[in-house]
Amino acid sequence: MRPHLACEIAPEGVVVARGAPSIPEAFSFAPLERGTVQPGWKSANLTDPAAVSSALERALADAGARERNLTIVVPDAAVRVLLLDFDTLPAKAQEALPILRFRLRKLLPFEAEQAAISYQIMARTEEQLRVMVVAMPAPILAEYESVVRAARFEPGVVLSSTLASLAALPADEEACLVLHCNGLFVTTAITRGNELLLHRMQELPADESAFREMAEIVSVAIAYFEDTLHTPPTTVYYSGPGGAAEFARAFGSIFEERMPRIRDLAPAPSTGVTGALPKGIVAGVTGALAS
Repeated sequence: MRPHLACEIAPEGVVVARGAPSIPEAFSFAPLERGTVQPGWKSANLTDPAAVSSALERALADAGARERNLTIVVPDAAVRVLLLDFDTLPAKAQEALPILRFRLRKLLPFEAEQAAISYQIMARTEEQLRVMVVAMPAPILAEYESVVRAARFEPGVVLSSTLASLAALPADEEACLVLHCNGLFVTTAITRGNELLLHRMQELPADESAFREMAEIVSVAIAYFEDTLHTPPTTVYYSGPGGAAEFARAFGSIFEERMPRIRDLAPAPSTGVTGALPKGIVAGVTGALAS
């Protein structure tokens, strides 16, 4: 059974949620200094692991954490998510993983043989399988797990932020367009039921051109939604610092022609919040409890 405790380690700080999947009981947040978390594939992500562990301890204590096991949510930039097609794939994971690793050798910007890999079949036809594969460099995974252990908790499942957030989407919508911001990284995702159709992460420039780049990212995602599903999206589900309202104020003009609604992927909790909880940052932990 998945723990009733989840934490997200993000550039802005550490977010913790505790409770049952349907109704989280408590949320807390501990901020981190800028630059403490620098997600990526090439080098260490945590410039001050002790500070991250300390923030995690505070957030877990504020959330009233009792059990020691928890789900970890990490930045999208720390992992690589791919959608791959296969003619066939063995049913047993121990037989499928070597095939996946072989395929990933030319697709990953890091060593596939040393990566932590998970996968899920998204769609199946008589001719082929569509498989979502998630890969994370083993040293980067060890970083995040080690700060959890240093806080005297035991890491369980590790999820990327956007993939965790998808479990918080409304169950009654057939197809959804998601926009997730995490530091300077932006991920667009499209789902149809339980199937992931698109997962694309991009890094924004750290200058005034970021606005134009964001506008282009969102416009491309809307166009891809229309081309793939033959209908425009009615809603963009946003997750990230500031929440949907702030994003709409900054970027709403780029939607004027198509006019989809912009909503928080996970609404701000009205109860169970300890201390100051920034808007727009609970989707990852909410989804981690629900998935």
